[in-house]
Amino acid sequence: MSLSLFEKRFLFFGGKGGVGKTTMAAATAIRAADLGYRTLLVSTDPAHSVSDSLDQRIGGETYTEVNNVANLWAIELNTEEAMRNYSQIVTQQDPSGTISEFIGGDDPTSLSPPGADETVAFIQLLEYIQNPEYDLVVFDTAPTGHTLKLLQLPEMTQSWLYRLIKMRRRLGGMMAGFKAIFGGSAGTSEQEAFDKLEELRDQVEIARVHLANAKETEFVAVTIPTIMAIWETERLIRALFEVAFPISQIFINQIQPKNPDCTYCRSRFEDQQENLQKIQELYSEFDLVEIPMFEYEIRGIKRLRELTLLLYQEDSG
Repeated sequence: MSLSLFEKRFLFFGGKGGVGKTTMAAATAIRAADLGYRTLLVSTDPAHSVSDSLDQRIGGETYTEVNNVANLWAIELNTEEAMRNYSQIVTQQDPSGTISEFIGGDDPTSLSPPGADETVAFIQLLEYIQNPEYDLVVFDTAPTGHTLKLLQLPEMTQSWLYRLIKMRRRLGGMMAGFKAIFGGSAGTSEQEAFDKLEELRDQVEIARVHLANAKETEFVAVTIPTIMAIWETERLIRALFEVAFPISQIFINQIQPKNPDCTYCRSRFEDQQENLQKIQELYSEFDLVEIPMFEYEIRGIKRLRELTLLLYQEDSG
């Protein structure tokens, strides 16, 4: 693989749960940092396995410098508390049921961002997309189902914001509550809250432009050579095409090496070879990177660096 991947500004790693996308994202971030790029590794996966992969506690409040890797910082977004606060705010601001009546009898929490915690993650993600401090931002996304919601969010979030702005004059008192979500202070006025929403709407549009730009953004699909993973990858790629999200590379992980002396290994190897052929036929136009099964767990900086020699052989000299 060439240096072209590191010429992007935003890299997203995603795929079916358990295929090793966090490991690939972490290894790629380390390689980029070692090449001299100021790199930020962001986890939007509720499982937050980046800490496990790096063998270092990564918080969700501030950027954490990654030990023994110059130019690399990491953060794990925690959206659960933000969503709890949001639900409480909406409920507390509608004691008489006015909002429910206005939106046609729906529960007021239906004004929660579409995609729930994924949307809060996307709103937080806007900060990283527009942050010029980093040369490259690597996103470890949630498993495929969550990822697809995330990729649909710019349009969905704009619609959600439009609803809030439209309601602002009739339900102006509610806007003060949004300061807890959008960073306002205790003295935030109704107009300031409204301005925050309009600013956020503009940021969503900027994000849409960046994420659709193939010169800036790349989604790397991570899969394994099993039938279920192949079809999951196919659904993911189709969805990426639908939202015009750039993708040209697939990492095929956990490939069984040939071992004729082991009956189980030989059977697994033969099955995987058939599946690899299917992958090559389906995605002949993609850059396919094959990663063998390791005898040990890829965890910690040393072993992640060993992995980068396989992922980016052309860059390792």
